[in-house]
Amino acid sequence: YGQWKDTGIRLEGDAVQSLTVTFLEMWNAVSDKDANDSDFGKYIFHYDYKAQQTGFIQPYADSPMDNEQVGEEVYISMINKAEKYCWFMTPYLIITDEMTHALCLAAKRGVDVRIITPGIPDKKFIYNITRSFYHGLVKHGVRVYEWTPGFCHAKMSVVDDCMATCGTINLDYRSLYHHFENGCFMIDCQSVLDIKSDLIKTMGECRDVTEQYCTGRSAYLRLGQLFMRLFAGLL
Repeated sequence: YGQWKDTGIRLEGDAVQSLTVTFLEMWNAVSDKDANDSDFGKYIFHYDYKAQQTGFIQPYADSPMDNEQVGEEVYISMINKAEKYCWFMTPYLIITDEMTHALCLAAKRGVDVRIITPGIPDKKFIYNITRSFYHGLVKHGVRVYEWTPGFCHAKMSVVDDCMATCGTINLDYRSLYHHFENGCFMIDCQSVLDIKSDLIKTMGECRDVTEQYCTGRSAYLRLGQLFMRLFAGLL
């Protein structure tokens, strides 16, 4: 895989309780016991904590067992609110029509939309499907970068120096629809700018493939990618 890039954040204070409850709810979902353990109080610890940063952090979770696509809705909401730029890093890019429309519409209204994907795949079949989405995005103004040192497993986004996310949610069907996932939405805190700085540094190590996929592909390649897209909803 070459180099492996990943990211994480450290939470302190009340936000930790939200992630604790998220874990316990997922534990109940996969538990072999007939009854759920609904007494979360014994796992929640209260202690005095003085915030070290300004702004707000909201952990959130997504479950395939309800009718809410929280992960996708957070991403689309951020895209729709973007005025200057909207940048993403994701290991896989297998997105719905709704997500594609939001990204393209943002780019067409003048927002700087960029997506970073791996330069070296972990699964070649999935990688080819990821690349099959490039042309539909770049022809509307989205810029796509591939991280040449290796495989970027990080899932991050940042918008207009004020909003960011970091978590487990890829831009693919499995994360957005089929998996238990979680993330943290951040607004007006220093971590937003830290994420932006990391993405800028990462883009400096990327190849810009926007023009390559904007000018078209061979008929053989297009046919192969259209066939692979038939399986996109399972990936």
